[in-house]
Amino acid sequence: MPVDRRRIRGPDESHSPYHFVSKESLKSLASGDRRSDDSQRGPLDLRPIFARCGLISQAKGSAYIEAGNTKIICSVYGPREADRRDETDMKSGRLVADMRFAPFACHKRGAWVQGNEEKDMSQGLLESLRPGVCLHKYPRSQIDVCVMVLESDGPALSHAVTCASLALADAGIEMYDLVLGCTVRHTGTTQLLDPTLAEVQDDEDGGFVENQGSVTVSLMPNMNQVSGLQSDGVMEQESLKAAVQACIEGCYKLYPVIQQTLLKTVRKKAPPSES
Repeated sequence: MPVDRRRIRGPDESHSPYHFVSKESLKSLASGDRRSDDSQRGPLDLRPIFARCGLISQAKGSAYIEAGNTKIICSVYGPREADRRDETDMKSGRLVADMRFAPFACHKRGAWVQGNEEKDMSQGLLESLRPGVCLHKYPRSQIDVCVMVLESDGPALSHAVTCASLALADAGIEMYDLVLGCTVRHTGTTQLLDPTLAEVQDDEDGGFVENQGSVTVSLMPNMNQVSGLQSDGVMEQESLKAAVQACIEGCYKLYPVIQQTLLKTVRKKAPPSES
């Protein structure tokens, strides 16, 4: 296989400069109502979101989302004829989701080979998106959703769901509703919406704490239906209900931003009026 000698490859084992920062500077909470990344952000506030569509010209649809230091890009290909007709429902289409982390996305350099964690997140992404797509409109067809996490600063699945939903809408795929995702980190009596990596690491470094875990909810806001829910850790019933409610409220806060992004994309693609 030919090798591009003009490309300078990085070392196989490399670490982000943040790996060598003292733990005191990475504390998640400077006070009871202040966050590690922004002193003005409350415990149940989202990070500022930047979103754009149509970045990848080779794809049918694409989207890019930046939330703090989390950066995700998604491309959608299809609908196209399914490769394996025997495994495809003749009356419904097939949705395939693939989520991967770039080798430089995390603090510790990873590999190009998809690991078990990425496979689990791909399955979670597929289960969250499938209820929102009108697959019966595309019989004997396949739609591929490819998500690449360029930089990870906290749980990335929720932002990947939002980014993939934007890319599907940009590709013109018929959908019942957009699918938005939010994550809540619960520790003791504290809930943090859209946590950063530093906040998650502080909870893990503190040892075992009762009633601790993370909840990720995928919501179709216009239909007010939950399309996916993933919970990690050990949480009490009341804490789990409060975390799910906080995620739902976070999705509704995110909905106007995604609507404006799609509106700008449609206006940009629309032909100029004759007047």
